[in-house]
Amino acid sequence: MFYMDRRDAGRQLAARLEHLKGAEVVVLGLPRGGVPVAAEVAEALGAPLDVCLVRKLGVPFQPELGMGAIGEGGVRVINDDVVRTARITPDELAEVEAREREVLQSRARRYREGREPVGLKGRTVLVVDDGVATGSTARAACRIARARGAARIVLAVPVAPHDWTARLGGDADELVCLHTPRIFYAIGEFYADFSQTDDHEVVACLEEAMARPVSTRRTESHHAVPEDREADVQAGATVLRGQLTVPEGATGVVLFAHGSGSSRHSPRNRFVAAGLNRAGLGTLLFDLLTEEEEIDRANVFDTGLLARRLADATGWVRGQPETQGLAVGYFGASTGAAAALWAAGEPGARIAAVVSRGGRPDLAGPRLPAVTAPTLLIVGGHDELVLGLNRDAQARLRCESRLAVVPGATHLFEEPGALEQVTELARDWFTDHMAPVPHAAA
Repeated sequence: MFYMDRRDAGRQLAARLEHLKGAEVVVLGLPRGGVPVAAEVAEALGAPLDVCLVRKLGVPFQPELGMGAIGEGGVRVINDDVVRTARITPDELAEVEAREREVLQSRARRYREGREPVGLKGRTVLVVDDGVATGSTARAACRIARARGAARIVLAVPVAPHDWTARLGGDADELVCLHTPRIFYAIGEFYADFSQTDDHEVVACLEEAMARPVSTRRTESHHAVPEDREADVQAGATVLRGQLTVPEGATGVVLFAHGSGSSRHSPRNRFVAAGLNRAGLGTLLFDLLTEEEEIDRANVFDTGLLARRLADATGWVRGQPETQGLAVGYFGASTGAAAALWAAGEPGARIAAVVSRGGRPDLAGPRLPAVTAPTLLIVGGHDELVLGLNRDAQARLRCESRLAVVPGATHLFEEPGALEQVTELARDWFTDHMAPVPHAAA
């Protein structure tokens, strides 16, 4: 496979990335050659375009050997193994970092002309280059994007060696490449025109993207999301660790009940929560059990206990100054969905809406007919056992309900675009069913 030039490669690559269209993606091009490719991808997806400025920190006596990388905003990723093996002193590391930081800041001024970098927190970030050779720059870019708060990272290139996935490790959540030849000498051999991209072209690409309106949908919003607030959630006599995020003008707050073996740090739940935040909904991600309680695996599957914890956390949320008067919803994943439905069915729960992702509503058993909150059950099309359990559970619900099947998705929704679909479904369900309610004593 050959490409006429980088623009042609970008157009072909965009066709492979259609599953990301409308998913609130930010496209980052690696200067300089990756930017024209990224520009075509961003235009096709209707997404904002920015550059991912990365500077390798080379070992002083062997500059081609990277001991880390730096990015904008003070982000730094250090390879401790290389630093230790090369016996680099803190002063030597600081000297290299200071020099490379000057270069990075100079390029940022040149490319952006005073504009702030596009925010990445909680977003799906699509990192694009014109190809991968060793993979070191791409890995650094993915790590920088992760450090800047990206919830999900997709690395996409037109060409790479056949073993490129092994070279990238787990730095990206999804890897996309159009051509992976076994005989690979250099990226340029797969382009008819691989002339050097200069700074003027990079600036022109960014200016074109700035002048182009980013596609907007009902699902997109412009709520400024504050930093997560670490919280001690009081659940009876137990204190649970949590993270509360409430955007300005929030219309509701969603409590997340994670599945067995997960926690408030669940990357999938955090991804969904970020999407809800952008839609103007507050979120509480919290641990249903303490570390000591998790040791006893019986607690992990004690639906009644988990439901009581969720109900207690709901009372705590309703007492917080920034969430008083807001409608409350539940998002349950896997076994956490059973706890969400159980708690929602309790008398006086006043839950506005429930969403289950790959849930086990059957574990809520006889409590299902008592649920009055509108309930959305989201299941992967290839998660056949859980799909059957959800169909049976829906038949027992007496409230408004819907079963949404994500085609081709398995239980963890790891397939390309699957988690984005979950986020859109959940966001729409909550925004359609949640509205501020008068504060009432629990």
